[in-house]
Amino acid sequence: MLKQISLPTTDEYAEFYAGYIQRATACGDVLAALPNQIEEIKSALGALSNKQALFRNAPKEWSIKEVMGHLGDVERVFSYRLLRISRNDVTPIPGFEQDDFVREAGFDNCSLQDLIQEFEYLRRANILAIQNMSEDSTLRCGTASGYAVSARALIYMLVGHVDHHMASLQEKYLPTAVKL
Repeated sequence: MLKQISLPTTDEYAEFYAGYIQRATACGDVLAALPNQIEEIKSALGALSNKQALFRNAPKEWSIKEVMGHLGDVERVFSYRLLRISRNDVTPIPGFEQDDFVREAGFDNCSLQDLIQEFEYLRRANILAIQNMSEDSTLRCGTASGYAVSARALIYMLVGHVDHHMASLQEKYLPTAVKL
């Protein structure tokens, strides 16, 4: 069972993911951050009304529901990459267009509670998968979106991506949304 995971080196991920890696590092123990983020999301968003969850901080920005749905989408995409790379599959993995995913998903028609629960189930499955990885499998590298990436970098990216969006929600969305 994986008890700790070391920081990936800069050659294990594309430069545009550096912010996620830094955010994950700032969270402390990355393996402990994985379940903690479930509770953070529930605490921050769980009591919002439907009207509040539909809030957008600007006309062309995603709603809170769409941000939550996006977190689920990326959890799936990053975990699929993690699975393939940790299992030593060297087949290049294509990228995805996040705005297309959000536009096509119809997240604003979903309940926020369902979106939160879906994320929780995805994350809990990922926690189990990660705990059962060997240290060697986390060091494996593959290609995703045309760039080299390691399994351990993807674990850090799972944490950093959620941290990035939660910071944005706390700063730009929730102060206004909770007043609705």
